[in-house]
Amino acid sequence: MRSWFSVLLLTFGFTAAAVAEEVTLTHDGLTLNANLEKVAGNWPAGPVVLMTHGTLAYGGMEIMRGLQSMLKERGLSSLAVTLSLGVDNRHGMYDCAVPHRHKHTDAVAEIGAWAAWLKTQGVQRLALLGHSRGGNQTARYAASVKDPGIVAVFLLAPQTWDAQAAARDYEQRYGTELAGVLHKAQAMVAAGQGDTLLDPVDFIYCDQARATATAFVSYYGADPDMDTPHIVPRIPYPVTVFAGSEDTVVAGLIDKMAPLADDERVRLQVIDGAEHFFRDLYSEEIADAVADQLNP
Repeated sequence: MRSWFSVLLLTFGFTAAAVAEEVTLTHDGLTLNANLEKVAGNWPAGPVVLMTHGTLAYGGMEIMRGLQSMLKERGLSSLAVTLSLGVDNRHGMYDCAVPHRHKHTDAVAEIGAWAAWLKTQGVQRLALLGHSRGGNQTARYAASVKDPGIVAVFLLAPQTWDAQAAARDYEQRYGTELAGVLHKAQAMVAAGQGDTLLDPVDFIYCDQARATATAFVSYYGADPDMDTPHIVPRIPYPVTVFAGSEDTVVAGLIDKMAPLADDERVRLQVIDGAEHFFRDLYSEEIADAVADQLNP
């Protein structure tokens, strides 16, 4: 099965090299795994950074792996999780040949499961970090809990959303109108057939894939919280949003965040020259900002 996402992987050079110590837990009948990078000494004293990757990716992708190393150099432990996306003990990028039975919001409970696991390890101070779609999912989790142990939230190029733009993007990418497919999926959910596969269907980055009606509605249905700036005002912790000036993946982030940034509870840091994945020195700039805030 040809996938636009597979082209993206080659373009951006993701690798599957293992990093740090793999840890696992059981959640909702599935084994979840994550990469734990610990600083020497009493690492649970924290703060520990809980990191969530972007769309169909994994905890060992380039930006996650690089940031873990950079944060460790700055004295910070981190846990980079791999969202299950409905797959037991998933490793590497999501295989487009595997039917999509996951929902966008499933990540919120999985982030919560990892936060709880860190507490069992003795971690009392926790920072949340998410990239791209993982930034939106991290923001949803942060807005849903009141946890005195959470000291900061860092959102890297978090997902933005606009219904009209989403429809345009879908049609441009796949040559199919989103409205017709979405209406069909919504009708199936309403009829109690949400677990039935749409086969084939163009879904996220996967051409002619298989996805349940529920999964399709979760990712493409009207939901204002798909737009991360819509969530930020509800987050009760200090929030820093990082935006790349050359990011062509996330639309309108800087314009949407600028009115929300008060430089106290909400900060917007625009990294000049950075694109969506904040490569090399741009990631170093993020790591410096995170370390400066967590270890003043």
